[in-house]
Amino acid sequence: MFEHLNLTPNIKEADDFYAELIAVHDGLDRADSNALNARLILILANHIGDRTVLTQALNAATLRQE
Repeated sequence: MFEHLNLTPNIKEADDFYAELIAVHDGLDRADSNALNARLILILANHIGDRTVLTQALNAATLRQE
């Protein structure tokens, strides 16, 4: 189902990245925080570039909401 998508933890210094991600949201209201997340998603999606991987990521994110 997700043969092209890496779902194995793969971020070096993941805790530091998480702290950085939270910090960039500090002081933002909900609308600005949502807009920042949308921009980040589009930047990372552009970096990935592979539509198969992006579709699998959307599907994986949807499944994880259940």
